[in-house]
Parts: sequence; C-alpha cells; structure tokens
Amino acid sequence: MIDTVALDPDRNMPGVRADPGFADTLQAEWIKFWTVRSTRWSVGGLFALGAGLTVLVCWAAAPSIANGEAGEAPGSFVTWGLLFSQLTALALGGLMITSEYGTGMIRATLTAVPHRGQVLTAKALVLTGTLFVTGLITAVVGYLGGNWFLDRQGIGLSLSDEGVARALVGSALYLAGLGLFALAMGLLIRHTAAVLTIGMALVLVIGNLAFALPGTWGEWVAKLLPGNAGGSVATVTPFSGGAVLSPWTGFAVFLAEVAALMLAGWLVFRHRDA
Repeated sequence: MIDTVALDPDRNMPGVRADPGFADTLQAEWIKFWTVRSTRWSVGGLFALGAGLTVLVCWAAAPSIANGEAGEAPGSFVTWGLLFSQLTALALGGLMITSEYGTGMIRATLTAVPHRGQVLTAKALVLTGTLFVTGLITAVVGYLGGNWFLDRQGIGLSLSDEGVARALVGSALYLAGLGLFALAMGLLIRHTAAVLTIGMALVLVIGNLAFALPGTWGEWVAKLLPGNAGGSVATVTPFSGGAVLSPWTGFAVFLAEVAALMLAGWLVFRHRDA
C-alpha cells in the first residue's frame, strides 16, 4: 500500500491547508487591489471628478438656474459630476482583471487558488465595496458643496426632498454596478484599452446618440442602454430632452444587463486557459 503521508509530508500537519479559504482569497485580492498605484489614482480621480465637478457646475450655474435661464431644475446638477466619475469606475473595474492578464499574474493567482469562482467572487466584492463607499462619499461631498451655492440663490435642496437621498445612494450603487460591468468585459476581452473604449462608447457616446433615433423604438433603445438605465437612479431630476426609465426600474434593468454580462464573463473565465 502506498504511504500517502510519505508522498505528501504536509498532509494533516497542523496549520497547513492545501487550498486557501474564501477569507484568505478575499484578503489576497484586497492586498493586490490596493498595492497597485492605478487603484489609488483611480479612486482619487473618481472623487475629484465626481465631487469637484459637481461643486464647480453648481457654482457656475446657480444664478442662471435661479432666474430660469438654465431651463433645468436644481436637482439635475447636484450629482452632475457622476457623468465623468463613470470613466474612473469603468477603468477600475477593467484593470481589476486585465492588469493580471497583461502581466501574467493571473497564472499565479489561479495556481494559488484553483477555484475560479472563489477568485471572481473575491474580486467582485473588493471592487464593488470600494466603488460603493467611494461613490457614496463622493456624492455626499459633491451635494454638500454644490448645494451651498444653490442655497445662496434660494434654490437649495434638502436631504428630505424627494429623490435627493435616493440619488446619493443611487450614485454609489450605479458606480459599483459599472465596475462589475467593466470587470465582466475584462474577462471577455482581456485588454484594458478595449474595455475602456467599449465601456465609454456604450455609456457615454451611444447612450446619448440613441436619443436621436426616430420613433418609439428609438426611445426604448435609448432607455435600455446601460448608462441611461442605470444612471437614472443617480439623478434627482433628469435633464430635459432625455426620456429615461423611472429610477429603480432603470436600475433593475441595468442590474439585469450587468448580471448577463457577468455570467458570460464567468463562463469564459471558467473554461479559457489563463
């Protein structure tokens, strides 16, 4: 009879474990995520763009909003910086996986943790947790700073006003969802530049151009595109001229799109060689 202990001297030894548990994988992904300089730059950029541009646009537009020249409600501006912080959420989500493929580190990751579902779940939790917390802080700071200028013109918004608190939390939820969206694309494409190009095209370019499509079908195509569907939950009042789904309905559609893309990404990740 073959002595299995002799073949594997570490087997059954105290403190030795063949496969890391989920907590170990989560910790490893957290360390990898935060020791990369691009993460810190992306998180800082998300805050600077989201909060800074919201404050800036509220300062610049407050007088024209107050006298009616802007033609928009104050609620359209208090999360305005989200339009640009979307870019950093997409970058962070894509880099979460494409950077490992680019450097070849994915092979070391999957050697250490053979269970690919465990790796992907840990990455998704680290990414969404970071983007949710950062997005919420960004939205609140942007609202407080921007609303100060609106208050000076007598058009400020209270947290108790309809849609304000929902938009702040919704901004965080939407950014977290965008991160997963980019992560899924990274699993499928494995190329950082391609993920960013396609993500920006879908969210910013095609989403806006779709409103120019003729007829009812064009309106529905525009409503269902990821940026328009998901972004509605992050806005107190939509800008005029862009018909969107109701906030939570749109976010549900966005989550369904993210889930479908994540499923496709997972299937590819599970069967494709590293």
